[in-house]
Amino acid sequence: MSGAGVTEKNVIDRWERMRLRHSHRHAPLRNVNEAAAQSMTFGERASDAFAATMGSWKFILIQSAILVLWVVLNITAYIEHWDPYPFILLNLALSLEAAYAAPIIMMSQNRQSDKDRLAAEEDYQVNTKAEEELKAVMQHLEQQDELMLDILRRLEEQHHAVLTRLSDGNIAGTPA
Repeated sequence: MSGAGVTEKNVIDRWERMRLRHSHRHAPLRNVNEAAAQSMTFGERASDAFAATMGSWKFILIQSAILVLWVVLNITAYIEHWDPYPFILLNLALSLEAAYAAPIIMMSQNRQSDKDRLAAEEDYQVNTKAEEELKAVMQHLEQQDELMLDILRRLEEQHHAVLTRLSDGNIAGTPA
């Protein structure tokens, strides 16, 4: 119908080619929390639980209550002075607690920073995948734009052909 090379078959063939989905060339996403949890040893889980316990209000309140009770019982001598003022045994106990708590909490924090690095790497991969997907969508939209222009050209040609036939008085079903 037109010498421009745009036929209905060409338009349909192009349409079918464009409907094909793009392929994903990237690895599937992974849950960083699950990956870290699966590789943890017993000691790592224990240090995380220890750090979580020592970093809680419940621990602070219970320890404060024990310290107040210790001091009150030793000052009033209600039971017996097992640690008289200046509370050297209490200082020793708190120093031991701090000496062991600090490295255990540091182990937990180091593991958390490793986990944060893993999460940052995973975020980077997600962003890279999103960029790939966006490029694919933009390319698909550009192809659709070209296809729509081809369809519009074809409709204009058909419209022009109909107008030409009307102006010539050569309408289908009407005697010439």
